Amino acid sequence: MAKENNAQTGELRYLNPVSVDVKKKKYCRFKKLGIKYVDYKDGEFLKKFLNEQGKILPRRLTGTSQKYQKKVAQAVKRARHLAILPFVTDCMK
Repeated sequence: MAKENNAQTGELRYLNPVSVDVKKKKYCRFKKLGIKYVDYKDGEFLKKFLNEQGKILPRRLTGTSQKYQKKVAQAVKRARHLAILPFVTDCMK
């Protein structure tokens, strides 16, 4: 009977509350903060652009512009060469 009453009134019930995904607008943090130079010696800053395995995150995930993504990639490669960042790891973060 309860199902019939809900069907008649047009009320929908869910087990879990319906979540509406509100996506944040991606932005280039370098342009927003006015950063001109990506320092390869700052390993903690460069870790923000790496995943758990140590791979460089793509632009579509970080929101970084193409100009600064190239600079980040070059800085990560230099930091790896100087052993500031690892080439491969199991769990970085």
